[in-house]
Amino acid sequence: MTALNILSGGAAQGLVRGLTEAFKAQTSVGIDGEFGAVGIMADKLRAGTRADLVILTEVLVAELAQEKLVVPSSIADVGRVETALAVRSNDPRVTVKTEADLREVLRAADAIFVPDTKASTAGQHVANVLDQLGIAYEVASRLKIFPNGATAMRELAASTAQRPIGCTQATEIIATERIALSGSLPPGCELVTMYTAAVTAHAAHPKEAAALIALLTGADRTKLRQRVGFAG
Repeated sequence: MTALNILSGGAAQGLVRGLTEAFKAQTSVGIDGEFGAVGIMADKLRAGTRADLVILTEVLVAELAQEKLVVPSSIADVGRVETALAVRSNDPRVTVKTEADLREVLRAADAIFVPDTKASTAGQHVANVLDQLGIAYEVASRLKIFPNGATAMRELAASTAQRPIGCTQATEIIATERIALSGSLPPGCELVTMYTAAVTAHAAHPKEAAALIALLTGADRTKLRQRVGFAG
């Protein structure tokens, strides 16, 4: 079967998975590709990795358009995703209403699971928040960093630590078994990121890529987007 190749941030993996069957029924084309830290996905496209479609942050897609690596007229916003806290399903939920609450929760954790702090949206934000809270050095030895949020959440689910916590995109938390969305980051520490799709400039299947973007962004898929963690 012909397959559409995607380079996508991990935040969109659950949504793409939820649309795979509908896309196959509509186009007779499967979906293949990679999901990971957005910076790494963008660099893969720049390095010549074959892809028909990208789903990355709004900022990165705009950069790729300037670099003539995606088709400007194809660019469409998929939705906003917040960076949030995660716990194992059987652990108590944590509630943080202030920066002081967040500082206390992170100090109390004996393992903090996060995605790549240099190439992923959520990981970069976590690093900045730890600096902002003045505890980056204090918790450095407890920081468990993985290539992407999906991997970080799977590792959190399997953790044998006593009081572990995770922080990544809400969509990646929701998509992971045995993990629960614990809550939003407090005012002053929050991050909401717009994810955007675009057909690549050298797409082998541009028509099918455009069809998937229509599915991803269609009004009739609003409930699915909300269920997997996207907001309008």
